[in-house]
Amino acid sequence: MNAAALDSVADSDPLRDNSLSFNRELSQLDFNFRVLAQAQDPQMPLLERLRYLCISCTNLDEFFEIRAGTLRHAQDLGLVTGPDGLSPATVLARIHERAAKLVAAQYECWNHVLRPALAEAGVRVMHRDGWSEQQTQWLREYFRDEIMPVLSPLGLDPAHPFPKILNKSLNIVVVLKGKDAFGREGHLAIVRAPRSLPRIIQIPEEVSGGTHDFVFLSAVLSAFVDELFPGMQVKGAYQFRVTRNSELILDEDEVENLALALRDELVGRGYLRAVRLEIAEQCPDEIVRTLLENFDLTENAVYRINGPVNLNRVIQVYDLVQRPELKFPPFQPRLLQGVEAMFDKMAEGDVLLHHPFDSFTPVLELLKQAAEDPNVLAIKQTLYRTGKESPIVDSLVQAARNGKDVTVVVELRARFDEEANLGLADRLQDAGVQVVYGVVGYKTHAKMMLIVRREGRKLRRYVHLGTGNYHSGTARVYTDFGLFTADPDIGNDVHLIFQQLSGLAPSIKLKRLLQSPFTLHAGVLKRIDRETRHAKAGKPARIIAKMNALNEPQVVRALYQASQAGVQIDLIVRGACTLRPGVPGISENIRVRSIVGRFLEHHRVYWFANDGAPDLFCSSADWLERNLLRRIETGFPILSPELARRVYDEALANYLADNLSAWELQSDGEYARVQPVGDDAPHSAQACLLDKICG
Repeated sequence: MNAAALDSVADSDPLRDNSLSFNRELSQLDFNFRVLAQAQDPQMPLLERLRYLCISCTNLDEFFEIRAGTLRHAQDLGLVTGPDGLSPATVLARIHERAAKLVAAQYECWNHVLRPALAEAGVRVMHRDGWSEQQTQWLREYFRDEIMPVLSPLGLDPAHPFPKILNKSLNIVVVLKGKDAFGREGHLAIVRAPRSLPRIIQIPEEVSGGTHDFVFLSAVLSAFVDELFPGMQVKGAYQFRVTRNSELILDEDEVENLALALRDELVGRGYLRAVRLEIAEQCPDEIVRTLLENFDLTENAVYRINGPVNLNRVIQVYDLVQRPELKFPPFQPRLLQGVEAMFDKMAEGDVLLHHPFDSFTPVLELLKQAAEDPNVLAIKQTLYRTGKESPIVDSLVQAARNGKDVTVVVELRARFDEEANLGLADRLQDAGVQVVYGVVGYKTHAKMMLIVRREGRKLRRYVHLGTGNYHSGTARVYTDFGLFTADPDIGNDVHLIFQQLSGLAPSIKLKRLLQSPFTLHAGVLKRIDRETRHAKAGKPARIIAKMNALNEPQVVRALYQASQAGVQIDLIVRGACTLRPGVPGISENIRVRSIVGRFLEHHRVYWFANDGAPDLFCSSADWLERNLLRRIETGFPILSPELARRVYDEALANYLADNLSAWELQSDGEYARVQPVGDDAPHSAQACLLDKICG
């Protein structure tokens, strides 16, 4: 920010200047450029580069479904601007500019870098104009046998208005000439590809001559679409895809049965308001205008695509091609010693797991052992995302069948997992588990497990707290911490929170944990203020925090004030960050970096120097308004000095030393890739942990 911008707020509080806040949506969008940079990196294994490309595409889909969709909703309602002062209309216009550049970069990477490199490595995703006669014949027969029977082409005329188009589905708009059997003039037709059809088709080796030869379904549809319209001439066939708002909005105060209301909403989710149209680059303007009119979209919502509109579906090639030399080398997570007796292990002292480097097995084992242990009386757990065929759910069901008192807080509104969570809630209830859906108006995002066990004449509480979900799959690819503890104070705190979630408990006072929406926000602000006071008193003052995103205005303001007082602040923020670092007189003591590597950075850690008596918390919460003020979250201290040092070393100091996978946020909003300087040895935080923990 330049001096003129600050001068413009002459007598007002300079910390309220709009230019001190980046826009959250634009910041989140820019994260995908950093993901795409992994796909563009020739040092990465080739199929991993393909995976990063697909991740950037999938992320962009979700961005339009949620962030852009929410913005259009805000625009319709005339809602006020955020701290950055930008109106929804302005942000949407800037999103189009940035997204257009991202899309162009994605297809440049695919068409001119990855596709040729894959072909050279013997993995061919073949252009339609590159099919041999034998390949074409096989694909034609495949189309007739496997594809055409499930297609229902629809001609557009007064009796057949424009059909409903499902969110992110593959479609072909066909331009026709001639008359059909009823004498009707051909004009336009829509061919919708059912989701039952594979989006990537592998050609048999005996036909193609190559072990790994693939084509996109969209190419096959375009090539043989004329067979759907016998007697008519196909003048053009253009693939398109529409993205719709997927944010479910329920007025929970008016809902008597949340599960029933959510089921009703899910039925129509795929047909909510359109927010983006992707269409083949060569499609005539007239047809584009027709589609925009039907989807009620403006010109800045269309993206002309030089390639398949569903590029992210090429991720199937990653799974189908078994070429270890083109992927990251496999690793074996470290398994906790004593995992066969988890209660004895926890009774000896607190245990910390750092996923994915430490195996998730102890979490599964603790619950499995609790389900079978005759001394276990009760189990309470929160579930946000669990995945299909979850061993967690299996153990909870078994525990209930074994006579344990089992209570599970299922968050039905876990985005894109709503349907799965409704299903698991039904399964748990059928087994006799008491299922509750948390608190109206507040998502339950905290990750907690509480086990009550009789030991002699006393009851003892065993607790697991995590920064990530109870999901075996994501535990292999997300970085997260999990704490096992039998500490009485933490056990009592967790017990009180579960009481609050499952009943109508009054306000509670916790001894060890911070809890959103009550004490977590205030606790963070209190500790930032304490560092500020230490700095003003001439004492060393430092804050290091790691999270996925940062936008809460009061926290941002407190960090600016701490910086002005001289507190040295390092923030490791994977995605969106609205704080502007490096502004003279305001944030020159704040550094913000983002790590993009093999694993998705997911753990949240807050560390405050506290004049030589450091305060360290792990948490399920980012420093976002929603997490700190509108969700049920926890921040849990690491009481063991040895384990606290481990968290600091592995998740903070280690990541601040990264000069291979790190990007530093500049004061102008751009990210610069961090490089080794001088004699600095190259250092990757994740590679270091793989070597240190997995051996």
